[in-house]
Amino acid sequence: MSSLAARPPALDGGWGWAVVASGFLALLLGYGSPQSVGILYPEWLLAFGEGKATTAWVGSLVAGVGLVVGPVCSVCVVNFGARPVTVFSGVMVAGGLMLSSFAPNIPFLIFSYGIVVGVGVGLLYAATITITCLYFDKRKGLALGIINTGTSMGGFLYATLQSELIELLGLDGCLLVIGALALNVVACAGPMRPLNPPRYYLKQRAAILEQQRLQEEELSNQKPLAKDQVIAMETKEPLVRRRMLFCCSAFVKMIKIKTRQYVQCLSSMLSLLQDRVLMALCISLFFYSLGNSPPQLFLEDLAQSSGLTEGITSISLVSLSSIGGGVGKLCLGIMADVPQVNSVLLYALTVGVSGLAVLLIPLTSSYLDLQVLSVVLGFLGGNWTLTPYVTSQVVGAEKLAEAHGILLFFGGAGLMLGPPVVGCFYDFCQSYDVAFFISGGGMMLGSVVLVLAAILPQPQTPPPAASGPEGAELISCTVTTVTETTSPVS
Repeated sequence: MSSLAARPPALDGGWGWAVVASGFLALLLGYGSPQSVGILYPEWLLAFGEGKATTAWVGSLVAGVGLVVGPVCSVCVVNFGARPVTVFSGVMVAGGLMLSSFAPNIPFLIFSYGIVVGVGVGLLYAATITITCLYFDKRKGLALGIINTGTSMGGFLYATLQSELIELLGLDGCLLVIGALALNVVACAGPMRPLNPPRYYLKQRAAILEQQRLQEEELSNQKPLAKDQVIAMETKEPLVRRRMLFCCSAFVKMIKIKTRQYVQCLSSMLSLLQDRVLMALCISLFFYSLGNSPPQLFLEDLAQSSGLTEGITSISLVSLSSIGGGVGKLCLGIMADVPQVNSVLLYALTVGVSGLAVLLIPLTSSYLDLQVLSVVLGFLGGNWTLTPYVTSQVVGAEKLAEAHGILLFFGGAGLMLGPPVVGCFYDFCQSYDVAFFISGGGMMLGSVVLVLAAILPQPQTPPPAASGPEGAELISCTVTTVTETTSPVS
């Protein structure tokens, strides 16, 4: 029986709301600094004197690494449970932030902030999404929208907090205080009570029971009345030799089985790309991630370098984007639960309008225009909440894990490449205009590709008949408890 079939029914309330509250607070504390990294970016430029492209790798990696390693994070949650993974992610995020305060150069900062904090928030997001999906079914969209709002709320609060801490304590002191606050993620793991034992616990229990069985079998095969010790040893040696040979052959057999399963899983994932809509969704997500992440990082620097912030003490652009993102994630999550809404076309619409907003950035002439565009981009950035619904609508719930892993890879690649590419254009042209025009055009192109793939009739080809044990192994490969785990965060 698969683990999905053995999973207890979702509760849709009760203790599930405590899990939602803890997940919301955990994402707020963990994603606060990465979501408002645009506040730290100008300070790093002044402190280390590197180019914009090199410095941009810090912010791009902290956003992209968590998505690229998303499937690995999901496997960790399935095997060890959401609570231990949340504790470990809190320690990892806090350690990476504190370590970044001692960074002597940008390469060290890329490792401490970009990679360590990035992997930590990836683990944290996988844990919160997994435990929330286990506790909710009919209200899953609302629950996911609430906890995803925690990332935007953290970005809004931490944007102001980091600015004040930099003025009071400097950049190093700010990172130390933010790292200390991130340690509270460990406490948020308390309410994440599992509904079923983690896979690692079940494997360990099965191994202990098997060892006890072998010990009982060994005792039953021994001759308790043997008076001569030499005779007893002679009867024991063949048994020990047989056990060693059995263990070696079992180990080799296990390696062959695991290798065959991994090859079949990889082949199954790659075969999903034959679906035209899923391939268009991957292209659209890549261009969206490539073009939407640079404004979050560079808008504050653009406003300062253009002299639009002189004499203005209003709320920062990063905070406005975070407010819009929180509202967008909640609203789009609720809209996804409406049966009449086509989530594929809704996602394509958000990508296209986001591309139009990015195209308008070089045409702005005042700080108010940038504020409006920041709110719009933040609201439309809430479409990360739609990715699980879009994926399940395209490939079905049975293949959601494999398809979502592919989407995470494309999204993570776009997030990592976006800011460095825009930084390279700035270093070469001394202007953001060309980069934003290319980014916005790519996003609109991705939206058009997805709409055409969704509305044009697709030829129906009968699926190949799966017969014999190979077909059964392929089905068991695709059925996994990771089907409702990670979805990317913006």
